[in-house]
Amino acid sequence: MHTELVSEPGDPARPNEDFAAAALPASGQGGVVVVLDGVTPPRDGTGCLHSVPWYVAHLGGALTELTVSLTDVPLAEALSRAIARTAQSHSATCDLSHPRTPQATVVMARWGAETVEYLVLSDSALLVESPDGAVTAVLDDRLSRLPRSALATDTLVDATVRNREGGFFTAAADPMVAERAVTGVLPRHEVRALAALTDGATRWVEKFHEGTWEDCFRLVRKEGARALVERVRSLENGDTERKFLRRSKTHDDATIVYAEL
Repeated sequence: MHTELVSEPGDPARPNEDFAAAALPASGQGGVVVVLDGVTPPRDGTGCLHSVPWYVAHLGGALTELTVSLTDVPLAEALSRAIARTAQSHSATCDLSHPRTPQATVVMARWGAETVEYLVLSDSALLVESPDGAVTAVLDDRLSRLPRSALATDTLVDATVRNREGGFFTAAADPMVAERAVTGVLPRHEVRALAALTDGATRWVEKFHEGTWEDCFRLVRKEGARALVERVRSLENGDTERKFLRRSKTHDDATIVYAEL
């Protein structure tokens, strides 16, 4: 297995709220990729004593351990267990019912001798390359399909569409959300490489429309994950009239894990 991991904060003065891990189990016959994008908290608080980076580190650490050590447990079940474990670790001190309790998007992939499993929850992305070079984007597009009017304010989002039917879902404190993830299993021989990206990196495709998902994957393969982040940063800096960024933050945490199986 060959891997490359790049993670860069949107603002060097603020903690990176992304998490990334790539692991090779002791059997040497497979691997695991875990990528999380912490949801930036509102200014008026989350009902939690802990920061988003704290939550993402705990959830990501639990996911990495569970997906490596329990290879017979499906990824959705591993996510459910990791959410429950993380929630239990701070339920006595924090209001986990708060709609903005620390939370994150999730991308996972795990492969062995015969299969490649995947899971995507919310707006990070998994790109899968087949041996013939075709690239498939595995996406949870529920957030992008919501009308802009439904996302007008944080208060409206929290009250009507965040972790609600007809809206979108993130990993927060409810283990049942794992059932909402996009999951699947592919034959190992149909996958040559994959890339997991947070939405700070997918901006190259989704906000700036510089190319297709296949173009994005080829850029990472040929020039490296760092090159994609640098191109995104250049586009962000050049969008002074906010034609593409609109109300989004100028720079977002950007994480890419590339793996050749």
